[in-house]
Amino acid sequence: MLAVRKSRRKLRMGTICSPNPSGTKTSLEVCNANWMASLPPHLHHVPLSNLAIPGSHDSFSYWVDEKSPVGPDQTPAIKRLARISLVKKLMKKWSVTQNLTFREQLEAGIRYFDLRVSSKPGHADQEIYFIHGLFGIKVWDGLMEIDSFLTQHPQEIIFLDFNHFYAMDEAHHRHLVLRIQEAFGNKLCPACSVESITLQTLWEKKCQVLIFYHCPFYKQYPFLWPGKKIPAPWANTTSVRKLILFLETTLSERAPRGTFHVSQAILTPRMKTIARGLVGGLKNTLVHRLHQSQFIL
Repeated sequence: MLAVRKSRRKLRMGTICSPNPSGTKTSLEVCNANWMASLPPHLHHVPLSNLAIPGSHDSFSYWVDEKSPVGPDQTPAIKRLARISLVKKLMKKWSVTQNLTFREQLEAGIRYFDLRVSSKPGHADQEIYFIHGLFGIKVWDGLMEIDSFLTQHPQEIIFLDFNHFYAMDEAHHRHLVLRIQEAFGNKLCPACSVESITLQTLWEKKCQVLIFYHCPFYKQYPFLWPGKKIPAPWANTTSVRKLILFLETTLSERAPRGTFHVSQAILTPRMKTIARGLVGGLKNTLVHRLHQSQFIL
């Protein structure tokens, strides 16, 4: 999302704020957990689509269950290989993309969450789980963790982007949406014109959650935003240079009105990348490479 550059010096992102021994904050101290509430007044009326909103990729994958079956997002070949216990251990090294829980990400300032969900094929219930190669926690548990934070920080706004669904029929979708509604209730922001959404308008309505749902099912519920309202172009590269060029190009080409925009500053491993760094995993193979390349979006 586009940055309002004037706010960058005032908003010192990067350090999670905790109370000092006296229990109070200094005048210069800005807490990441409340960074939206701490923005200068003139930004309260700027459309959210013009603010830089920190986000995370595969936001839920701070924990995956290597004892569960391989997810339906994987190919039949991977599923066959995963019968070998060592394979799942290696998969875990490439499936985990975060090291902070939802709560910790929120306290660090993250407000956009990239979510992929699935049922467990063969299970009689309609429970939905987060997924990235292996199954993560139950979606319900994640939603409740997020809602708890929002209740304690009533001026913080979040984007939940449900963009991949696996092994889900209409009954599963209905179950998931009812869970979303049960978790957030009146905090849900009805879909409307992107340009009309500002911090001030959301605060006045006491809305804190925008749900983007990349499935035609969104049409049945007023609080589900269509996925097309938040495009997230993907570079699909292991090259830092190509990634930066892609981000610059797509950001300059974004629709001037009518949508939000996600800049995915991520490197994506190819099969040969995984083969070369099989034991090292995602963090040691690609994440360190990205950290060594300093650039500002």
